[in-house]
Formats: sequence, structure tokens, C-alpha cells
Amino acid sequence: MAQVCVICGKKPLYGHNVSHANNRTKRRWNINLKSVKAKLESGEVKRIRVCTRCIRSGKVQKAA
Repeated sequence: MAQVCVICGKKPLYGHNVSHANNRTKRRWNINLKSVKAKLESGEVKRIRVCTRCIRSGKVQKAA
């Protein structure tokens, strides 16, 4: 399953590990996704993968 937030579309960032000798190896920073039961605009309750920033900022209405 893709590491993408359903609400904001945030994805992992890519870069390098840099050693003391300046050797570079590829790495990636994954986003903090949570699987949440949310009430959608259509009124149905569905389990979606959302980043924690969207949960904190209130962009997702959790289902009871």
C-alpha cells in the first residue's frame, strides 16, 4: 500500500545518509500515517490512511 496521506497527499521524502567520510547512500523519510475510521463528506464511515498533521489540525472528522 502506498505511503500517501488521503487528505493532503503528503508522500515520503528522499535524500542521502552522509557518513563522516562523506559517503552517500540513499534513504527515505516516511511520513507518520495512521489508519483512522473517518466520516466522509458523503456521510459514510470509512477507514482511511491519514497523516498525523491532518488529524491534529482537524481536517479529519473521526467516527465514533
